[in-house]
Amino acid sequence: MYVYTAYNLGIHSELPLPELISSDKPADVFIRFGKLNDSQKNFSDGGNYLLARIAQFGMVLLKEGKEIVLDPDPGVDEALTRTFLLGVIICVLLRQRGLLVLHASSVVINGSAVAFMADSGFGKSTLAECFHAHGYSILTDDVLAIQVGEQQPLVIPGFPQIKLWPDAAASFGHVPDSLPLLNSQTIKRVHRLQDGFFQKSVPLKKIYVLAGGTHPEIVPLEPKQSFGELVRHSREMQALTAPEFLKAHFQQCMSVVQQVPICSLQRQRSLAALPELVKLVENDVAERNLSPVTIKV
Repeated sequence: MYVYTAYNLGIHSELPLPELISSDKPADVFIRFGKLNDSQKNFSDGGNYLLARIAQFGMVLLKEGKEIVLDPDPGVDEALTRTFLLGVIICVLLRQRGLLVLHASSVVINGSAVAFMADSGFGKSTLAECFHAHGYSILTDDVLAIQVGEQQPLVIPGFPQIKLWPDAAASFGHVPDSLPLLNSQTIKRVHRLQDGFFQKSVPLKKIYVLAGGTHPEIVPLEPKQSFGELVRHSREMQALTAPEFLKAHFQQCMSVVQQVPICSLQRQRSLAALPELVKLVENDVAERNLSPVTIKV
């Protein structure tokens, strides 16, 4: 077994995961290979015991947020297996462990987490990389895990990697061909951070929903809009359909809306304009009144 840490978990894996940080932590999660078949779906409960077939990958079994069994289809290579494992599969596991999981990247500003939420391909990772280039530490890329409780929501650190398109990588001074490919099915590259990765959980201070626009602008969202955006950008909602998971998920979203300001961050899709966005967010985080709001839905 290889031993790593990510999301504050000790991860013991039969599959090597160079994206993660090596560790000697006791096992919170075991990852292994095994034979699975569709007939076992009769035991899948849409919650703590989930057996699923993933297109272009194969089958996976997740048990109580503690065990992942992988059964890739023939021809699925190790890099593609890791992509699915550290994407959709880890999202389901984190949800099984009681975390709210959003399609977002996040950075640390003045000791708190600031998150950028959007659909795939809308620039979350590229904006996070720009903050990193300006000296800020990364917390998560693409998979934002939040511990929601009575206190301020906490962002759980992921692992030190940012996914980038080649043109974005080049704009930050990387030589794209020198960065590893994410997998054989994409031209995306991965920037594995040597520094500037924050390894402790920090309070979530603000969420920005990335949106198109003619000029950079931050627009606060009403509570109902904020709630809708959180639900829309929640990860793998179709996987865990057991009533208790759905109820807990909506309660978590409502709690975040009550405690964390959520805004629309409107901007042009331009790599050259990213430094201006960084300055806009810096000023906004410093100046805005971040008092809690009340939501009625």
